[in-house]
Amino acid sequence: MKYLSIIAFVAIFASMGVAFVAMMKPGVPGQPKSARMARALALRVAISIALFLLILIAWAAGWIKPTGIAGGQ
Repeated sequence: MKYLSIIAFVAIFASMGVAFVAMMKPGVPGQPKSARMARALALRVAISIALFLLILIAWAAGWIKPTGIAGGQ
């Protein structure tokens, strides 16, 4: 689970990097330059949602356990 989370975070940052590069490149006349950036950001959102759902499923299945501040103290 830990390695899958790390891979997902790396993929999220890589997608953000692709979107940044697409945003900074000069556009080709007659072609929208935001298409590649929008695709990269949509992929980032999809990976983020998948990671969130995976963490919820892992918590419900008992694969991971919360280890934070105990509530009610």
